[in-house]
Amino acid sequence: VQLQASGGGLVQAGGSLRLSCAASGRTSTIYAMGWFRQAPGKEREFVASIRRSGGSALYADSVKGRFTISRANANTVYLQMNSLKPEDAAVYYCAGGIFGTAVSNVDYWGKGTQVTVSS
Repeated sequence: VQLQASGGGLVQAGGSLRLSCAASGRTSTIYAMGWFRQAPGKEREFVASIRRSGGSALYADSVKGRFTISRANANTVYLQMNSLKPEDAAVYYCAGGIFGTAVSNVDYWGKGTQVTVSS
């Protein structure tokens, strides 16, 4: 499975960005797709996840109400990030695996995309 992420960039605090992730290859082996992020000097942390079949989504408390994960289809997911804060700045990684919030739930990682939020 390959995961291709795009959409990062520089935005002012309060602004919005949308990340995209497209899965290819043996996608039948993954049950959920989502996003994790890692800021310098910090552990990689869960952001949001959604089942490839649709329906349930999970969010980190820190992004609830501001970020929305959605599916274009079973192999493409988006992360709409609104009201961005400086603390949201990180490298964002697309992830594929089983549905959950732990790094251990992830079987496949995409290359990260940088999100920078200026104050």
